[in-house]
Order: sequence, then C-alpha cells, then structure tokens
Amino acid sequence: MKAALYQGKKAIELTDLPIPTVGPNDVLIKNIRASICGSDIAVYQHGTETGHKIKLGMEFGHEMVSEIYQVGENVTEFKVGERVYPYPLYARGDTSRAGSLGGFSEFILVPNATLDKQLYRIPKTISNKTAALIEPFTVGTHAARQGQPKVGENAIVFGAGTIGIAAAIALKTFGCKKVMMVDLSDFRLDIVKNLGFETCNSGKEDLQKRTFAYFGEAFGVNGTAADIDLYVDAVGAPKIIDDFVQNAKLRSRFVVVGVHSAKQMINLLDLTYASKTIVGSGGYTPEDVTTVLQIMESGKFTIESIVTHEFAWDELILAIETASDTNQSLNVEVIYD
Repeated sequence: MKAALYQGKKAIELTDLPIPTVGPNDVLIKNIRASICGSDIAVYQHGTETGHKIKLGMEFGHEMVSEIYQVGENVTEFKVGERVYPYPLYARGDTSRAGSLGGFSEFILVPNATLDKQLYRIPKTISNKTAALIEPFTVGTHAARQGQPKVGENAIVFGAGTIGIAAAIALKTFGCKKVMMVDLSDFRLDIVKNLGFETCNSGKEDLQKRTFAYFGEAFGVNGTAADIDLYVDAVGAPKIIDDFVQNAKLRSRFVVVGVHSAKQMINLLDLTYASKTIVGSGGYTPEDVTTVLQIMESGKFTIESIVTHEFAWDELILAIETASDTNQSLNVEVIYD
C-alpha cells in the first residue's frame, strides 16, 4: 500500500508497506481524501520540537474521510463500501497515535472496531471534500464549546485557518450574535467574508478601532474595552493572550487552541480583578463529532469553499509546501485514486 513516513524536517518518505492483515474483530479502511493539518505543516517545516506528537519514521496525517474496505468475520456493524470518519484518538487502538493515524497512507487497520467510537458513519449528503474536514472541525468546535458560548454573545477568533474557521462556525451555531475573524492573510480573510463573518487584517488595520466599531464598548479594568465576551486563539501568538489579559472587558473568556510551544508570563492581577477566564482546548470529544456532522449536514455554510487546493498522493510534499503558504492557500487536501 502507499504510505508516507515522516523522517524529520523537510523529509517525507513516500513508500510501499504491506496491507495490514484483518483479524476477526477488525476493520480495514481505505482513505479517500486526507486534509493537511497545521501540525503536519509544523513538523515538516520545523521538525519535532513544535509541541506536536508526530515521531520520526512513523506514518502520519490524521484528517481524512475513508471507506470500509474489508471487515473481520465477527464484525456486524460495518459493511464494505460505507464511508466513515476514523476517530483519531481511538482508531488505531493507541491514543498516542492520534496525531500519526496514517491519513497519508492508503490503508489503516482499525482493531476491535466499534460504531461511534473508532468509526463514525458519514451521512450521504456530506461530500468527500467536506467530510475530509471533520477532524479539524471537531477541534474547532471543541474550542468553541470550551468557551461556554451563550446565545446573543459576541466573539472574536484569531486565526483564519481551518480550525479557526470551524470555531467561528460553531460559535454562530451555538448562538453567538457577532463573530469577527482576525488574520494576517487577505487571501484567507476573503474566503471568510464569503462565509458571512466580519474580518480584520490586524497587520494592516487597527484592531482596537475595528473591534470598538463592530462590537461596541464595555467596561474593562484598565479602561474602556470592546464588548467581546469570548476570545478564541487559534494562532498561538503570545501577544494575543497578553492583550486579552490587559484590555478585555470584565468577565470575558479566552480559549487557547493554537499551540504555544514556549512558556508565557501572564499578569494574574489583571486577570483576577477583571474576573476573566483562560481555558485550554485540546482535541475533541464524541459530542463534537455529532455537532460537526449536524453542521455539515445543515448546509448553512459553504464549507467546501475553504479547500483551496487538491493534490494526488504522490504530490504530498508539494501539497504540504503549498499549505505552508497562508497567503496563497487555506485548506489543502490529498486525493487517493
């Protein structure tokens, strides 16, 4: 079978491996499409010292839509040809493989496969292009949920990548009234505008003025603040959390989903006096999968529009390099024959 092995910074080995043998309780899935995650880009561009759990010599890739290719003799919940979403945390039977599931390999063996645990059926109304985004959308949806959004609240999302967009869509789904997305890429922000979100290029515009104009004013410990209830950081830049601690309104919440690979000092005095909350968001839950499938089935957002490039499997290196350029791409997918 086709397989991509991560061999370090700027090093990916495209090779052939034996197709796994299916046991009586196992399911063999064949990947249809794989989406490229920011973690895949990070380890390709910078090596393993990025906070992402992808190891040398391992298969990698973890965002995909697949189909049932073969089932064990005891398996009754799945049929050959069904489309499924492999839940990365459990699909391999090894939670440490969530980031190295094997989305860039042709086949994956799912031991002791159980419906709605290792594998989820994908509704027919969801296209393959959209379904390949289920995993990053669960991450973004979980981040939105961690912020405990309430109907009528205002929110801002930093980072117009796939996870940031997923968080913004989830926030609207959960009832937020106004949602703004902030990024440095006009290319990505133009796509976000077409999804119906307010945008700001913080490298070219005065973010404070834009937020005051869009959200209105509220009270903050250090003066007037923008009326934003919930912040989602899908970037991992230290300045974002610093600005929140110092300038956000009273009782606002901040969700960290972008990976911070370095330690950061936080002014706890401002955080305490303003009764603000900072919470981390790692991964996803089965509840998030259910929500994402409902969002995708609803058709309220043109989710396919965030996929800007498609490549064949043997162009994987070019695909990752393309995905690395935020001014020319958003989501990039690899298509299997």
